[in-house]
Amino acid sequence: MAGDAREQFGQAAAAYATSSYHARGPDLPVIVEAAGLTGAETVLDLGTGAGHTALACARHAACVAAVDITPAMLAAAKDLAASRRVGNVEFREADAAQLPFEDEAFDVVTCRAAAHHFADVRHVVDEVRRVLRPGGRFVLSDTVAPEDARADTFLNTIEFLRDPSHVRDYRGSEWLRLLRAAGFEAEMVHRMVLVLDGADWAARQRTPPEKVAIIRQLFAEAGPALRAAFELRDEPWGFAQPIAVIRAVRK
Repeated sequence: MAGDAREQFGQAAAAYATSSYHARGPDLPVIVEAAGLTGAETVLDLGTGAGHTALACARHAACVAAVDITPAMLAAAKDLAASRRVGNVEFREADAAQLPFEDEAFDVVTCRAAAHHFADVRHVVDEVRRVLRPGGRFVLSDTVAPEDARADTFLNTIEFLRDPSHVRDYRGSEWLRLLRAAGFEAEMVHRMVLVLDGADWAARQRTPPEKVAIIRQLFAEAGPALRAAFELRDEPWGFAQPIAVIRAVRK
């Protein structure tokens, strides 16, 4: 799955560097606030992509290590950091499931819009706990599936059709159980709905036209409950994607 994500996002790096949500999404300031940054912290950003979260944290932290498995994404992130003259971020190619850092090396770990690509999310959470100091904070922002099983299936189906490197949008309850079982005190600190233009959403991942047609057919066949849950729109087509920010403190 790491290879799938590397190939998929290597082709899409430029689009993610300029994406309005990734660059200026309303969850960015929520992440920084939830991290409790004072200027003294050492931060790790997982699945940094084009670097937007790492750079947002860098303004309020001592230093940031930002990792991703996709070289093209890291190149875009380095260019963005240089253009903003941010010098306290180090970008490294690394898998979130095999972090090249010592135990208890960080005060804060962040992960934004990346966890739904992790093949073994439990192992990643264990790695996060390993590299965090006791009392350290893990701040996760990601798409979350509704608690309703049908809506959960619908969201994950269209996500996979759009992007074959997608693994799962977990439910908020699943995240909280997983984090608490791994030795964190976890709470959901923010929920939001991101209204998406369907054509732009698909184009960002270069989704083939035949897959877009299937997604649109699923939209057309969705019943009233699904249409309401995701605010499905036909022309111009699009939907509303649920996102949550979760803060977990290592015990």
